[in-house]
Amino acid sequence: MGKIKVTQLKSSIKRPQRQKRTLEALGLRKIGQEVVHNDTANILGMINKVKHLVSTEEA
Repeated sequence: MGKIKVTQLKSSIKRPQRQKRTLEALGLRKIGQEVVHNDTANILGMINKVKHLVSTEEA
């Protein structure tokens, strides 16, 4: 199981509540904040829901 680094690039203002909660669940609160997660199906699904707001890379 690998690691994946997720960085928030865009604001969650004027986004649906579902996307805001997904960002919070990933541990992202501010633009530019980075978090590292395990490369699991749950995390990849959450990233896919907010892919327009974040960037990802291998960690």
